[in-house]
Amino acid sequence: MKKREKPQIYNIQKNPDNDHVNRREFVKISSAIAAGSVAGAVSSCSDPNSSQEDKETECRRTIQTSHANSVDSLGFSPDGTMLASGSYQDTIKLWRLSDGELIKELEEHPDTVNTLCFSPGGTMLASGSSYTIKLWQLPDGNLQKMLSGHSDYVKSVAISPDGTLLASGSWDQTVKLWRLPDGELLNTLRGHTRNVNAVTISPDGTLLASGSYDDTVKLWRLPGGELLKTLTGHSDWIFSVAFSPDSTMLASGSRDQTIRLWQIPEGEPLKTLQDHSDRVNSIAISPDSTRLVSGSSDESIKLWRLPGGELLKTLQGHTGSVRTVAISPDGTRLASGSYDKTIFLWDMSTGNFSKVFTDPGCEVEIDCDAYSDYPESCCSCDTVTVCTCDRVCSCDTICTSDSSSSCGYWYPN
Repeated sequence: MKKREKPQIYNIQKNPDNDHVNRREFVKISSAIAAGSVAGAVSSCSDPNSSQEDKETECRRTIQTSHANSVDSLGFSPDGTMLASGSYQDTIKLWRLSDGELIKELEEHPDTVNTLCFSPGGTMLASGSSYTIKLWQLPDGNLQKMLSGHSDYVKSVAISPDGTLLASGSWDQTVKLWRLPDGELLNTLRGHTRNVNAVTISPDGTLLASGSYDDTVKLWRLPGGELLKTLTGHSDWIFSVAFSPDSTMLASGSRDQTIRLWQIPEGEPLKTLQDHSDRVNSIAISPDSTRLVSGSSDESIKLWRLPGGELLKTLQGHTGSVRTVAISPDGTRLASGSYDKTIFLWDMSTGNFSKVFTDPGCEVEIDCDAYSDYPESCCSCDTVTVCTCDRVCSCDTICTSDSSSSCGYWYPN
């Protein structure tokens, strides 16, 4: 078996009948399928009509996935040519948007990469994980500086429009303001009574909004950090906040399954958007202020019209909680990252699925015969062979076709 330097879990599937598979037959396969496209394994196995002796030969499969674990953060570069993704597996990946090619992998964080933000000029990427914030120089990806000061997980970072200020929100219940590019700590904002999950800076650079487990959103004046207003109305934790491009509206997404719209700077409630059946993990507003996108633990992405809040479309395809969403600077594309380990790219005008970002993965050599003794690196789920780079296997049942008679095949979870 050929392994990556850092072992990671990858799943593959084998067609139970060993026949050609029509992609449209699959509703769910492992963690990567949407709109008739599959990101998974490419394999070459022995002829099903060959003898038992011939069947007991090895076949090589190249396994592909976006990340080896949940995709928790996404960010588009300001010029729209690159997408950054952060994962529960401690890594950051940089992808070229034109062809979906993986450009670089950054592996300096010791824990989940909860948040990512490009500087306005695109020369720096800020990331938050564990108790620290890291600043990366682009395009080479060198670690430029590490900012320490929080006493609990950093869940969100935001950079001011002029690139001189970075805000970070942490589970230590504080928001910190840092000077860029030297990373000097300027101020610590206290006011929330529970974990701070989300921070964002208004496009005009005058306000900062923070969302917390205390069910409130707070507005702070920049650059000084004075508390201006506390917005109440949500009945559960706040996971995401976003300003409209003209800085006159703020949106907040919550575990109470709603998105609330607020008038800025007054902080008056404008509208509550309700259609998700689970918590709202991430929201983003389009550059022209006409649409809002929300990603939820109900595995869906919803597109809403602004300012009215009408539901325009529900995007389905992820097979796990949608952890993060981001809109490209030109407003034409939407990226979504999920607990199912995948990153999908969507067309904002149509809502159609466009691309799955996939890591080149690794090659695994296995015995293709479902009835033979499997090598240590593989296991069997009924008629399906499952192999992983770190020798971990798991199985789950799904329906693989519109035909009810096709339900019950086993595929990797």
